[in-house]
Amino acid sequence: MSVLILCHFALALFAAPLVRRWGTRAFLVLALPPAAAAVWALTRWSTTAAGGTDTTEWRWLPAYHVDWALRLDALAELMVLLAAGVGTLVLVYCASYFDDRSRQLGRFAGNLLAFAGAMLGLVLADDLVLLYIFWELTTVFSYLLIGQTSDHKRNRRSALQALTVTALGGLTMLVGFLLLGHEAGTYRISAILADPPPPSAALSAAVVLILVGALSKSAIWPFSLWLPNAMAAPTPVSAYLHAAAMVKAGVYLVARLAPAFAEITPWRPLLLVLGSLTMLLGGWRALRMNDLKLVLAYGTVSQLGFLTVLAGAGGHDTGLAATAMILGHALFKAPLFLVTGIVDHATGTRDLRKLSGLGRRLPAVCAVAVCAGASMAAVPPLLGFAAKEAAFQTLLDGSTGDRWALAAAVAGSVLTTAYTLRYLWGAFARKPGVPDTGAHPVPAAFLAPPAVLALACLVLGPGVPWLQDLLGAYAAQFPAPDHPYHLALWHGAGLALGLSAAAWAGGVLLFLASGPVLRVGHALALRSADRVFGGMLLALERTALQCTGLVQRGSLPAYLVTTMSVVLAGQIAVLVVDEPWTGTPAPRLWDHPTQAGVALLTCAVALLCLGVRRRMKAVVLAGLTGYGTALLFVAQGAPDLALTQFCVETVSMIVYVLVLRRMPVYFEENFSRWRRLMRMPVALAGGAAVAVVLWIMAGHRRAESAGAAMVEETAHHGLKDVVATILVDLRAWDTMGESAVLAAAAVGVTSLIYLHRRTDAAEQPVLPLPGDHPHAALRTGDEPGTAPPTAWQASRYESAGLPSGDEGAPERTWLAASATLAPERRSLVLEVVARLIFHPVLVLSVYLLLCAENLPGGGFVAGLTAGVAFIARYLAGGRHELADAVRFKAGLFTGLGLFLSTATALGGLGEGTVLHGWTWHGHLPLWGDAHLSTAVLFDCGVYLLVLGVVLDIVRALGARIDRQIERAAPRPEEGRA
Repeated sequence: MSVLILCHFALALFAAPLVRRWGTRAFLVLALPPAAAAVWALTRWSTTAAGGTDTTEWRWLPAYHVDWALRLDALAELMVLLAAGVGTLVLVYCASYFDDRSRQLGRFAGNLLAFAGAMLGLVLADDLVLLYIFWELTTVFSYLLIGQTSDHKRNRRSALQALTVTALGGLTMLVGFLLLGHEAGTYRISAILADPPPPSAALSAAVVLILVGALSKSAIWPFSLWLPNAMAAPTPVSAYLHAAAMVKAGVYLVARLAPAFAEITPWRPLLLVLGSLTMLLGGWRALRMNDLKLVLAYGTVSQLGFLTVLAGAGGHDTGLAATAMILGHALFKAPLFLVTGIVDHATGTRDLRKLSGLGRRLPAVCAVAVCAGASMAAVPPLLGFAAKEAAFQTLLDGSTGDRWALAAAVAGSVLTTAYTLRYLWGAFARKPGVPDTGAHPVPAAFLAPPAVLALACLVLGPGVPWLQDLLGAYAAQFPAPDHPYHLALWHGAGLALGLSAAAWAGGVLLFLASGPVLRVGHALALRSADRVFGGMLLALERTALQCTGLVQRGSLPAYLVTTMSVVLAGQIAVLVVDEPWTGTPAPRLWDHPTQAGVALLTCAVALLCLGVRRRMKAVVLAGLTGYGTALLFVAQGAPDLALTQFCVETVSMIVYVLVLRRMPVYFEENFSRWRRLMRMPVALAGGAAVAVVLWIMAGHRRAESAGAAMVEETAHHGLKDVVATILVDLRAWDTMGESAVLAAAAVGVTSLIYLHRRTDAAEQPVLPLPGDHPHAALRTGDEPGTAPPTAWQASRYESAGLPSGDEGAPERTWLAASATLAPERRSLVLEVVARLIFHPVLVLSVYLLLCAENLPGGGFVAGLTAGVAFIARYLAGGRHELADAVRFKAGLFTGLGLFLSTATALGGLGEGTVLHGWTWHGHLPLWGDAHLSTAVLFDCGVYLLVLGVVLDIVRALGARIDRQIERAAPRPEEGRA
C-alpha cells in the first residue's frame, strides 16, 4: 500500500518532463499508478468482502503515538476502487481532452496524479493524524488544479475560495481529531472504532469539530458555495475531484466514524438536517442554471446532501444503502461531467440555450449521457435505481427522524429527475428557434472513458447482488436488524417503488413547467452565498485596513515607545503585586574588575546614543555597545557567544552603513525637548526592568540547572563544545525554526529592494559623487530621446565617473574588478588587505565550521565569517568585484542550506524521529580515523544558509544601490557640455 501511494507522488515529479517529451500521450503513462492501485484493490476483493483486512504499520512518531498506519477493509476497498479506477479513466480522458499546446500542461498532470495519490492515502489511512495530512494534501492539490489557468481572475478567486473553506474546515477537524485521540487514548482509527470512548462533553465537542471538516469538504450547507465556483477548473478536474474523489472524502469520513459515534449527540440531528437541506437547496438551484457544468455542479451538491443523510443515519441498512449510493453516484456523475467536456470541446459552448440538435450529430455521446443520466434519475434497470430503492426502503424502515429525512429525499429525487431532464434536453435536444449546433466528430478514445463508466451503471444494475458481500461487510459494523436489507434490482411492488414512481412523475411535471419554475426561483432567490462570502472577505479586509491604519502610523519611535511602555507596565504590575524579589539573593556586581570597566564603558556609549543627531554616529555608537557586550562574554568565559556577537555586530554595522548612503545625514524627525525628555526615561526604565526581571528569574531557580545534564550528554557523544551541540543537536528544532525565519526575512528585505515600481523610470536626481566632473549636470532621463546610462552600457571609466583623459589609473590591480572604480574612490591599502585576507578568512570559516564539536565555532558564526570575507571584496572593489567573487546567485546558497538542514532532519526518520542524531566512524585514506555526525551535516546547512543571507543582503543593499547611483550619475560627456 505504501509503495502504491509513493509511486503516485514519485511519477508526479516527472510529469512535466514526460509531457514535454511525449505531449498528451504522457497522460497514458501517468495513468499507470492509479491503474495499478485499482488492479491491486480488485485482487483483494474477496478478502475484504469476507471481513478481512490488509494492514501496513510503521512507527513514525512513537513519542506522540502517531504511526504510518494503512488499512484496507471493505469501505476502503470501495473508495480505492473509485479513486483509482475513475482516476485512471480521467487521466486517459485527458490525453484526448488537451492538446500539446495547452499551457502549463506538465504542472497540471503532476498535480492531478499527486491528488490521486493523496486521495488514495486518505482512504487507506488508519491514523487520525496521517488521515489529516492526506486530507490537507487533497486540499492543496485541488487548489492548484482549480487555479490551473491562474491568469483568469475567476479561476484564482474560485481556487482561493475552495482553499479557504476546506482548509478552515480541515483545521477545525484537526482540533476534533486531537480531542478524540485524547479521549480514546490512541489515534488509531480501527482501535477507536473497536473500543470507542464513553460519551462525554469533550467527545461531543470532538464529534462536532470533526463533522465541520467533513461537511466543508463535501460541500454541505452552509459550506456548499465553493463547489459550484470550482467548476472554473478544467472538466477532467470536475469529473474526478468533484464527482468521484475529493467531495466524497467528507462522506467517507462520516461513513468511517458512524459505527462508533452515530449515537453521540448531536451526530444524527446535525447530519440529517443539514444533509436534507443541502439536497433540496442544491437541486432547486440546479433547475435555474444554463451552464451544463453548473447544472451538474448544483446537482452534485444535492446528491452529496443525500449521501450525507444515508451515511449519517448510522444504521445497518442505511449504511448498506449509503455505500451503494456512493458507488452509483460516482459511476453516473463522472461520465456526465466527461460528456460535458466532450460537448464543450466539440461545439465550443456549454450554454444549453445555444445548443441544439446534438443528439443527431453526436449519437454515441448522447447515448452515453442518457445512460448515465437515467442512472442519476434512478430509472431501472440501472445501478442508480437499485441504490435509490435501497435508500428509500431503509429510511422507511428507520426511526422517526429517518422518515422525515425520507420525505426530504423524495422531494430531492423529484428535483433530481427534473434537472436530469433539463441537462439531457439542454445538451442534445433540438430546440425550436435555435439553429442546429455544429460539432466536429468525437474520436472513440475520447468517448471511451465516460462510456466505460456508463456501461458500469448498466451492468451493475442487474448485477447489484454481486456487491452485497463487500458492502455488507461494511454494514456489518452496525447492529444488524432482525430482517436485514439485501441489495437487489427488484424487491417487488411496494411503497419504496411507489415513492420512486412519484419522484419520476413529479420530476417530469417540474421539468415541463420549467418556465414558471424559473420565474418562481428568481422571485424566491435570496442573496447568493457567493456574494455573502465575497462581502465577508471585503469587510474583513476593510477592518484589517482600518486597524492597521489606526496602529501603524509609520513612526518607528512611536512603535518602540508603545511596545516598551506596555511591557514595562506589565512588568511593574507583577513586581508590585507579587514582590518576587523576596528571598532573592543580592546580585554580584562583577566577578572581576574587568567586567565592571567594560560594562561602564558600554553603558556610557549607550547613553551617548540618546542625544545623537547624525545617523552614522548613532550606528557607530550602537555597534560599540554590541562590541562591549561581546567583551563581557569574553570576560565571563563564553567564547562561542563572544565570537558570534563580534561577527553579528560587524556584519550589522556594514549593512547599516550601506543603507545610510541613500538616507539623509541627520535624523529628519524633529522632537521638542519635552518629548525627548519623556522618551529617555521610558528607554532607561525598559532596560532597567529587563535587568531586574533577569536577576529575579535567576535568583528564583528551584530546580537543578540543565547545564550539567547537557554537559554530560555532550560528553556521552564524545564532544566538548556544549553550546554548538545544543544548537545543532539538543535544540536543533529551535535552530531549524530560526533558520527558516532568517531566510524568510532575507527574502523579504531583498524583495522590497528589488521591487520595480512605475516610478523607477523617473528617479529623483541625486547629488554628484566624489570624483565626478565638478560641472557635471544631473540627468534624470526625462529629456526627450534620452535615457539614463547604465553601468553595462558605459565603459569602465565612464561607469566610474572619470572625465575623459583621466585614464591614468594605476595599472596594478589587486582585485579583479578594481579597475571599474575611479582612482579617487580606490583605496590601494584596502585592495591589498582584501586580497590578502580573503582566502585565509574563508579557510578560517571552514575551520570554525568543522571544529565546532570540540572548539568554539559553528555553522552560524562560520557563515558570518565567510560573509565578512566577501564583504571585504565588495568594499574594496565595488559591485563588479562582488559579482566576480560570487558567480552564483545568493539564493542558491540559502536554498541549499535549507535543503541540507531539512534533509538531515528528515533523515532521522530512518531511526524513528525527526532530527535523530547518528555518528559514522571509519577510516579514510591519507586522513586516518574519521567520524561524521548528522550534527555536522546540519551545521553545514546553517553555514550555507547564513552565507547566502549575508550575500543576498549585500547584493541588495550594496550592489543594487551602487547600480542605482551609477544610473543616476551623469556621463562624462554631459559633464563637459
